[in-house]
Amino acid sequence: MTIQLFNTLSNSVEELRPAAGPLRMYACGPTVYDYGHIGNFRTFLQVDVLRRFLKLEGVALRHVMNVTDVDDKIIRNAAAAGVPIHEYTAKYERAFFEDLDALGCERPEIIARATENIPEMIALIERLAAQDLAYRAEDGSWYFRIAGFPDYGKLSKKDFSGIADGARVDVDEYDKDSARDFALWKAAKPGEHFWDGPLGPGRPGWHIECSTMAMKYLGESFDLHAGGEDLMFPHHENEIAQSEGATHKTFARHWMHVRFLLVEGRKMSKSEGNFFTLRDLLLKGYKASSIRFLLISVPYRHPLNFTTDGLIESANAIERLRTFARRIAAGNLPAGVNPELASAAQRAEEGFRAALADDLNTSEARAAIFEMVRAGNAAADAGALCAGNVPQMQAVLDRFDSVFAVVRDNDEETTRWALRWAEEEGRLQDVSPELLGRRSLSDEQIDALIAEREQARRSRNFARADQIRNELSGNGILLEDSKDGVRWKRK
Repeated sequence: MTIQLFNTLSNSVEELRPAAGPLRMYACGPTVYDYGHIGNFRTFLQVDVLRRFLKLEGVALRHVMNVTDVDDKIIRNAAAAGVPIHEYTAKYERAFFEDLDALGCERPEIIARATENIPEMIALIERLAAQDLAYRAEDGSWYFRIAGFPDYGKLSKKDFSGIADGARVDVDEYDKDSARDFALWKAAKPGEHFWDGPLGPGRPGWHIECSTMAMKYLGESFDLHAGGEDLMFPHHENEIAQSEGATHKTFARHWMHVRFLLVEGRKMSKSEGNFFTLRDLLLKGYKASSIRFLLISVPYRHPLNFTTDGLIESANAIERLRTFARRIAAGNLPAGVNPELASAAQRAEEGFRAALADDLNTSEARAAIFEMVRAGNAAADAGALCAGNVPQMQAVLDRFDSVFAVVRDNDEETTRWALRWAEEEGRLQDVSPELLGRRSLSDEQIDALIAEREQARRSRNFARADQIRNELSGNGILLEDSKDGVRWKRK
């Protein structure tokens, strides 16, 4: 299937295809100075949907993600904590990958850490200096000469015709529209960690890190660069200038940018009280699958309004999928094949794959699958769901879940992990009362109480049976009585 994806560089939807061999993709990863927030994870999840869909369509992939483990914020925070930067970043890098796992994200083929690629960064800066695109300032820092790169601004479409030659900015991130020469190598300040070499003692600027690692692992020209829209300027613009200034080749042919996230209709910020990490939400009792489903529910080129109502709706939608999966797997169905359901399953598969191939339209992809679920449930209610329909429907659900990753239930395992973390970090006061109550009952204890309840019912001790049901409900355990016995699940 031809996969179409909007290209920020050309400002149009284009076919996404590898130039040769596997599709080579670079996606900006975390700066490990703190726990990641849900705005960060919207981008990582949309990239995960893309990589999963590419694999479903049989596209071989070489996906590189960087870990920025040295920058202004890291140096500042590590100094405040009184620890070396590698010790400071280790905690947050580990937390980032734990969060990725909790959200069902696949790991990239290559994870590149900035501090492990310093010699290559120095070599790239020397290459720029040889072409008069890098120069040394009075304090020993090295800067990129923007005036020497006429194409500057072609990604962000900003007008930089009035660039002031020699005006410099030495911070890693800036929001102004006016372009200034940016730091490639920052001279060491007293007490800072530094690397020594031909550029003098110092450390790399943020932008040179990604250019270096992308070209090291994917070549000087590659297929796709992805990231959040907040990185388009200056970070991605600067990556292009450095890389193409050095090589005179197209750096990345295709650029994918994921739009911003709002929380309850407002920009997420700590001052607004609507700033959430994944762990904040898990401790409030929300499920990782609901968070994932909500963050990928709106196509990546549209802003997403993240709300508690949206989380509840996502949880309900996932439960519909899981209940349907259990229902068709339960057996005791009439033989044969219902041709209308077979057609519904085929339409669902074609629909969700076509939607994803059309600029990763996750909303339409979801709708196609839920139409099959509706048809399947209606047929089952009417006794028209046949055994011969089950393998096809299960296969469609499996392929959908190979991209969306919410039908398979890992929520309990993730919740237990979050509770263990809260206990280790002394954050049990942040755990919702309902979730705290669930800590007291293991699976084995739940099974024992259910067995006791069944015995009480057989003995007609209904008061005790009701008492056990209420006790389980108070601990967040829902019982489902069916003809096949009692099933339970955690709320």
